[in-house]
Amino acid sequence: MTAAQTRVLIVNDDGIDAPGIILLEKIVRQFTDDIWVVAPDEERSGAGHSISTTLPIRVKQRDERHFAVKGTPTDCALLAIYQLIEGKKPDILLSGINRGPNLAEDMTYSGTASAAMEGALLGIPAIALSLVFRPPTPSLWECPEAHAAGVIERLMRYDWKPGMIVNVNFPDCMPDEVTGIRVTNQGQRPPGAFIPEPRVDARHVPYYWVRIALPDGGHAPGNDLQAILDKEISITPLQLDMTCYPEIPALTALFGD
Repeated sequence: MTAAQTRVLIVNDDGIDAPGIILLEKIVRQFTDDIWVVAPDEERSGAGHSISTTLPIRVKQRDERHFAVKGTPTDCALLAIYQLIEGKKPDILLSGINRGPNLAEDMTYSGTASAAMEGALLGIPAIALSLVFRPPTPSLWECPEAHAAGVIERLMRYDWKPGMIVNVNFPDCMPDEVTGIRVTNQGQRPPGAFIPEPRVDARHVPYYWVRIALPDGGHAPGNDLQAILDKEISITPLQLDMTCYPEIPALTALFGD
């Protein structure tokens, strides 16, 4: 299959009108016009791998191949693959480009990554793409605009293994400041990335707002956090099988009686 024959599904968690998904569609049109965009009708960051099981999922079709979904990113992937896309299934799922990092333990919270996971569960190669930025500085979309096409084109030719996704993070710098591409392992920050802070509303009723801190640390050589510090594009292969295999013998012995 040539790139021009590739059917691409684009999903995100920032919403169907977010700048990242608009940019991603523009980039993918360099390879193919067979593009379907199915995304939340509003931002669903932090939705994780959640599915709407207690509420109906409403869909608004904007044109032949653009659908706004009142649901999670995982809902979008499911609806696209099972209901909305006509004919053959997508050859690849692209999720993003997320406005903000999806590094280290972010993957467990990320709607961007979770949409890619759902694609992998359904047997479709899937790539999660994110742009690192640090508020209040602006998002430097010029970086993925210059480099994402090359990354996606190579991964489209890759021999994908079942249950695998690829997590791509672009550093928060201008395109000519990127120092390279590094294939990385998943890092881990110290605790404290998300902290609930107490507030009081205008009626003096207490509530909480989760503050995103993303503490520094965990930058072991070779991991995704360090790659971004070094202004490299981070390419992290991930798998759906989360089994901690080294602990199986010890636990087997523990329960062997």
